[in-house]
Amino acid sequence: MRISFTAWVIGALAAVVGLAIVLTSFQSWPAIFVQHGFRGTAMAEVYHPATVQAALANNQLPDAIPPVDPAGQKSSEAYQNVKVLGDVDAAEFLRLMGAITAWVAPEQGCTYCHNPENLAEDSLYTKVVARRMIQMVQFINANWKSHVAGVGVTCYTCHRGNPVPANVWFENPGPEHAGGMSQVQAGKNVVSTVAGYSSLPYDPYTPFLEGNANVRVQSTQALPGADDHSIKQTDWTYALMIHFSTALGVNCTYCHNTRAFSSWELSPPQRVTAWYGIRMVRNLNQSYLDSLKGVFPPVRLGETGDVAKVNCLTCHQGQFKPLYGASMIGDFPELTASAEKPPVITDPPIASQP
Repeated sequence: MRISFTAWVIGALAAVVGLAIVLTSFQSWPAIFVQHGFRGTAMAEVYHPATVQAALANNQLPDAIPPVDPAGQKSSEAYQNVKVLGDVDAAEFLRLMGAITAWVAPEQGCTYCHNPENLAEDSLYTKVVARRMIQMVQFINANWKSHVAGVGVTCYTCHRGNPVPANVWFENPGPEHAGGMSQVQAGKNVVSTVAGYSSLPYDPYTPFLEGNANVRVQSTQALPGADDHSIKQTDWTYALMIHFSTALGVNCTYCHNTRAFSSWELSPPQRVTAWYGIRMVRNLNQSYLDSLKGVFPPVRLGETGDVAKVNCLTCHQGQFKPLYGASMIGDFPELTASAEKPPVITDPPIASQP
């Protein structure tokens, strides 16, 4: 039986509409489309009211900490065992400690990091970790302006009132599987929450956000060679890209041009910011968090014995800019200075990236 062209077209359209209904039923409607590229290029961001409301509630600034009159004495002179912030005025030092308590441990209070019998001692691991985290915040604000610009970060950017940030990650050993030819699973054929509940690799963080693996998808030549990128590597990259999209609450077109996804020349400026962000996250995980492995108790380590680490979601929490781009460091200038050396980026220049 022959099918007329008109019937075929109607059937095809019905199939497309049906697929669209299935795909969009997982999100609330109506959707909001914001065009940010040339018309006709599909350069638009799609937002859903429920998702926007959830992100809005989680990206509010905390109550402001009132300024204090200077004490006229350094904190290192007024208090014992001040290894960081020793040059900060003693009154401002106490103000910052109060702010950190409100940002990180509002329910636990000062005793989350300090022994109430002797505030100066380092008997609690949380105090050792907090000191290193203050140094990390200073380091970010002083040396990673290529990503955080003048907005900067504070402890609240990640913690949002939680002793442990809600969005940290550990190495994922994956499910148990058979040995032999089946032992190299590479994260396929299992549900990956990181990759949007797809069967893409379930741990793209370790190679890309702790290790220095190149983020690659598209080869620049037809035949295998030095610039060849495997399907396996493409899968890992796609899993990471889904993380970016979820972490920032944006579409792929926020950083890429639909005309040529791999082209840096046609990409929006946000892609450069993201490029630096990847390297910043690597730097923080390698230089600050991994070094605390011997400080955390076993209960705070992951299945493989590693420490909690950061990714894009840790700061952004569903927003293209954490806290909608509001800056808090103007009220705490002591968090903008760092005596540590900036990181060395060994990657090729952006122009040569495929």
